[in-house]
Formats: sequence, structure tokens, C-alpha cells
Amino acid sequence: MPTTPADPAESRTETGPPRPRPGNSLLKDAAFLRLWAGTTASGLATWALPFVLGLAVLDRTIDATTLGLLLGARTAGFLIAVAVGGVLADRHSRRRVVLWSGLAAAASTPVMAAGLDASLPLIAAAAVVAGAGQGACRPAFQALTAEVVAEDRRQRANAAMTLAVRVTTLTGPALTALLAVLLDTSTLLLGIGALWLVAALVPGRGAARATRVPSAEPPSLVREFREGVQEARRHPWFLAGLGALSAVVATGYSATGVALPLVSRDRYDTEAVLAAAMTAYTLGALGGALLIARWRPKAQGWVAFAGLACYGLAPLSLALPVHYAVVLAAYALAGIGIELFNVPWFTATQREVAPDRLARVSSLDFLVSYGLAPLGLALIAPAIDAFGPTPVLVTCAALCFLAPAVAALTPSARHLSVRQTPRTP
Repeated sequence: MPTTPADPAESRTETGPPRPRPGNSLLKDAAFLRLWAGTTASGLATWALPFVLGLAVLDRTIDATTLGLLLGARTAGFLIAVAVGGVLADRHSRRRVVLWSGLAAAASTPVMAAGLDASLPLIAAAAVVAGAGQGACRPAFQALTAEVVAEDRRQRANAAMTLAVRVTTLTGPALTALLAVLLDTSTLLLGIGALWLVAALVPGRGAARATRVPSAEPPSLVREFREGVQEARRHPWFLAGLGALSAVVATGYSATGVALPLVSRDRYDTEAVLAAAMTAYTLGALGGALLIARWRPKAQGWVAFAGLACYGLAPLSLALPVHYAVVLAAYALAGIGIELFNVPWFTATQREVAPDRLARVSSLDFLVSYGLAPLGLALIAPAIDAFGPTPVLVTCAALCFLAPAVAALTPSARHLSVRQTPRTP
């Protein structure tokens, strides 16, 4: 893959990104397959840690308070490291950042396993390191994808990666529960460490990048992160989309996370609706990823924002006294929609953002969207207690519909590209 120019607009015309070349299979691309294996392993390890720690509560190795502390510590480590990791991945080799962040996360799991029965501060510190490894590798993987995969194949590549995540989410709980019958919690944690080793060691190098011109000022993480924010501001569609995504995560995602178990128990008198709704969401996401892997809508931004708005169907179905089949259908549509947004969103970011600032812009994406999720979860439960579930869920659904609609009105949002924005005469 040739070195990408510093200004992404230099190599493209106003007609937008090229169409995929027929017969150009990613399955024959060893560099992509190594990257795919690494990102899949990191995604599985990220998902598995809270699940395994939940199993530790069930077998009374730790209590619920300790679980909450560990998950909070991991989130704190993620939020700190995702910003730092973006700066380092733009300053140094993205492959090297993936390596060291994966090794850090891998090293934290034996410490956590050893400290489960011994020291709460020790396992809390290990959880911070695990979250830091997860956070640092995310923007690096996003930027490395742009180096490893040619532009005309990135949408399929991103769809293949999200397909792997959804498959592991669908099959992971059953597989982990089965392993828990044979293995104790400490051994399962060591297995998570092995996954992080795969994430660290398997991906190959990306394409060579132009050497950054040394600044007269000493390197500053804050100053370089601000450069990433400045780059993001050059793309109005990105800022609008990030605002819409954050609103959906903080309201719709948080509301359904809190309200779905309550509705499943109180309205339908069974926990089966909870499990079935989450399964429907994952199956919908799988279908959405398969669809967007091949579909190239002319107004891909409008389609992406329409897909994001579909998440509002989930809290709306919980607010209304409907048959449980309607809830399942709403969650399936939300799953389809979220991938119609995710895949074009990642692909457009990799295409439009200046290559030497891509990791920092990606870190801003993860920092804002992931950072607001705990805040939403913390506020939704008190709001439901104060106003009741129906008004809160209807409000969250309305925000999920409204925020993407407003974002879609941004001139560059139609194609997720400033270059295709009509010029004012």
C-alpha cells in the first residue's frame, strides 16, 4: 500500500471515494487477516472481563461491591489511556502502540487472578491497567486499519471486524459459562490474558508513514491532543455525528440497560424477554454488518444517521404496553441500525481525517461516546425513580430520534465528506 499523503484531499477528487474492485477479496490478504485476528481477540478479551468477574460474584470469590469497584477502575483506566493512546499512536508506530497496550492488558490478568482472594487494592490496580490497555489499543487499531487496508476495501474490512465482535457477543456467554463449569475464575482470567497476547503479537506492520517534522516546542500530550480536536473541527459531519452518537449512548443505551431488566420482570413476568431482546439486538447487528459490507448507498451519511436513529425504537418499545414480540422486533431493528451507522462512520473517519492525526481523532470519538455512557447510567435510575419509567423512556426515545436527525442536517453529513458538500455560489 503506498504511503498516504499528509493531506487526504490531495489524492481524491470531488466525486468521492472509489468503488470497490470486483474480486479483490480480503480473505486472501494476509495482512488484513492478521489485523482482523488481533482486533477480534482484543474485542473478545474486552467483553469477557466483566462477564468473568460476574461469574466470580456468583461463586462468591468477590462480592457485588468489589465487582462495581473493579468495573469502575477499568473504565477509569480506559478513559485516561484512550486519549494518551491516540497521541502516542500518531507520534509513534501504530503497531508498536498495539503491541505495548496489548502486553500491558495481558500482564494485568495474572495479577488480577492472583489477587482475587488476597488484595483488593492489587486487583483494582490491575483493573486500571487492563482498562488502560484496552483504551490505548482502540485508536491505534483504527489508525492501523487505514494503513493495512486499501481505501476501497475499508468498508468491507470494518464490517468484517464488527461481524467478529457480534459473533463473539452472541456465542461468548454460552461458551464462557461452559468453561466456567470446568475452570475456576483465576484460570478464565489467564485465558483473557492469552487473548490479549494474541491482540498484541499477531497484527503485522502498517504502511510506512511520512516522518513527522520535529516541533520547536517540547512534545506535549495536551498540545498534541488539541491538534486532534482541531482536525476533528475541520469535519463538521464528524462533530455532528459524534454529538448524535453521544446522545444516543447517554440516553437510549443507558435507558434500555437499566429499564429492560425491570420491564422484563414487571411487565412480562419473565427474564426470558431480557435474554431474547439482547439476542435479537445482536442478531440484528449481524444482519446490519452483512448488509453494509456490500451496500454503498449514494447518501451514506443520511443512511447512517437513519440507522443510528433506529436505536430509539428500543426505549420506545419498553415505554409502551406492547406484546413482547414488538420489543424483540424493536431491538432487532436497533441492532441493524447501529451497524448501518458504525461501519460507514469508521470508514469515513479513516478516509477523511488527515493520516497523521487519525488516531487522535479516533481517540476523541471513543473518549466522548464511551465517557458519557457511565454518566447516563448513573442518571437514568434516579430519573426513573423520580418520574417513572414511561416518561423517561419516551424522552430518551425522542432524543434518540432527534439527535441523528439534527446531525443529518449538517451540510457535509449527507456523504460523511466535506469534499462532496455543495459549494455556495
